Amino acid sequence: MVTYDAAQLDLTDDQVDRIFRALADATRRDIIGRTLTEESSISELAHRYEMSFAAVRKHITVLEEAQLVCTHRSGRERRIRGNPEHLQKAQALLTTYERLWRERIDRLDALLAED
Repeated sequence: MVTYDAAQLDLTDDQVDRIFRALADATRRDIIGRTLTEESSISELAHRYEMSFAAVRKHITVLEEAQLVCTHRSGRERRIRGNPEHLQKAQALLTTYERLWRERIDRLDALLAED
């Protein structure tokens, strides 16, 4: 039987909450996708969206708190890049959930087949 334990994935419950909160927004998912293939500045990213620089910066802050992107200074700019290692943890967590639910559905199917 599959059990859910975020600690097995080296994640606290708070980190799991941050990851799912960050991934719940389409703009943030798009930022992750863009920065996994190419490092960008906040201003470069802000030009791609119909929102203010400050709004994009807030999205990036949420992604940083979830450790889904990393930032660093390069001169006067802050550069953003996706963090594939932490995304792999998120993927492993989702895979665990998938296995858990598949087992539950299989048990329900077996129970229903008994009748």
